Amino acid sequence: MRNLFAVLFIIPLFFLSAQHRISGTFSPAKEYKWLIAYNLKAGNQVYAADSPIKNGAFTLNLPENTPVGTYRLVYAVPQEEFYFDVLYNGKEDIKLSFTSENGVVFNESTENKLLNTYFREIQEQERKLINFYTSNTRNKKEFRTLIKNYQELQQSYEQRAEGTLALEFIKANRPYIPTKYEPLEAYITHKKETYFNPINFNSSTLQASSFISDKLVNYVFTALPIKQMKQIEIEKILQANIDTAFSKASGLSDAYQFHIANTLWTQTSINNYNTTADYIFNKYLKPSTAAKTNEEIIKNIERHNRLRIGAISPEIKWNDGSSLKTLSELQGAESYILIFWSSTCGHCLRALPDLHKELKNHPKIKVLAVGLEDDERTWKPESAKLSHFEHAIALGKWDSEYAATFNIDATPTYFILDKEKRILAKPENDKELIEFLKENNL
Repeated sequence: MRNLFAVLFIIPLFFLSAQHRISGTFSPAKEYKWLIAYNLKAGNQVYAADSPIKNGAFTLNLPENTPVGTYRLVYAVPQEEFYFDVLYNGKEDIKLSFTSENGVVFNESTENKLLNTYFREIQEQERKLINFYTSNTRNKKEFRTLIKNYQELQQSYEQRAEGTLALEFIKANRPYIPTKYEPLEAYITHKKETYFNPINFNSSTLQASSFISDKLVNYVFTALPIKQMKQIEIEKILQANIDTAFSKASGLSDAYQFHIANTLWTQTSINNYNTTADYIFNKYLKPSTAAKTNEEIIKNIERHNRLRIGAISPEIKWNDGSSLKTLSELQGAESYILIFWSSTCGHCLRALPDLHKELKNHPKIKVLAVGLEDDERTWKPESAKLSHFEHAIALGKWDSEYAATFNIDATPTYFILDKEKRILAKPENDKELIEFLKENNL
C-alpha cells in the first residue's frame, strides 16, 4: 500500500492560528470503521485526533495550535502495518482518497501533492536510465539527454519546494546522477558510494521521520552487484551493507538504531536470510541498551529463532517408566513428528486416533506426543490408546516449560523434524501434516 519513498515526514514545530481538517474517503467503504491521527516526533508519536469512518467518509478536525508536521493516519490493527502519513503545513485543509488497491491519493494539498509527485517522477526518471543500460545501447547523445533531464527534474523540484515542508526531504533524496557516460557497473558502484551523501543524519527533521530508516533499509537490500550470486555470497554483502548503514546511523539514538535493526531483522527473516538475521540480532539488537525497554521484541526473536525452519528442535526430556529419554538421543527413524496435545482437548481426541492409524503406514517415522496437562488422570488412559507414539507429559499445561519453549497456544500443534531433529515443517493441522509427508516421501 505504501511506496517506500512516499512516506511523509515531520518538520520542526510551528503553530497555526486557524483550525483545519483532514478529510476524505476510504474504499471499499464497508472495510473501514475508524481513523486515528498521530503527530510524529523523534522516536515516538503523539495522539492528535480521531474520527469514525461512516459509509467510507471521514473528517479529522485538527484542534487550534495543532503543530505543523507529519501525521500518521492509522486505519486498522496492527497499527505498525495499516497506516499512511500526511504532511500538514498548518495553512491548508487536506482531502484524500484511500483504496485498498492503490493506497492514498491526495485530492487537495499543495504539500502532499508536491512531494508525492516528486517521488513518482524522480523514480520514473531513474527507471529510464536503468532501461538505457539494460537495453545495451551505447548512444552517448541519448545518455546525455537522459542525465540532463534527470538533473533538471531534481533541480526544478528543489526550486518549486522552496518555502515548503517538503524541501528538506527532496534535497535528502537527491539521487546520484552521472556527469558523463559510464558503464552500468560503474554507475552502480558510484551510486552505492554516494548514496548517503545528501542525507544530514544530524537533522532533527529527518530524525523525526521514517525517511532515514527507509533509506537505510533500502540501501541494505538494493546496494548489491548485478551478477548472479549464491545465497552465502548475497548474505556476506548484506552484512557488509548493514555495517555501513549502522556506521552512518551511529549518531542516532539507541532507540532509533534499535528500530532500524528490528526492521532489518524482520526483512531478512521474511526472505530466509537466516545467517544475516542472526548477525543483526547478535550484533545490533541484543547488545543494544534499548533492548532493556524492548524485552518483548527480544523474546519474540529468540522464540522465532529456536522454532524456525532449519533450526534444531529444543530438547524434550521424559521418563517412559523405565528410563529417562531425550529427543536429541531418540533414534531409529528418518523423520520425527512432535505433537503437542491435551487429553482434555476435544479436537485432539477426534484427530489423533485417525492420525495414529495413518502413521502406522510410515515405518520410518517416530512420533513423540507431549501432553499438556493439569494432572495425569485423563492423560494416562487417553495416551494408552495411542500406543504407536512415544509419550511425554508437561504438567502445568499452558504454563508448562514446553508450552513456553515451543510457543504452544493451541492444541494439537505439530512439528515435523528430520533425522538430525531439525525442523522441517510446522503444519497447521493433521491434514497438512499428512500432505507434507506424502509430498516429501516420508
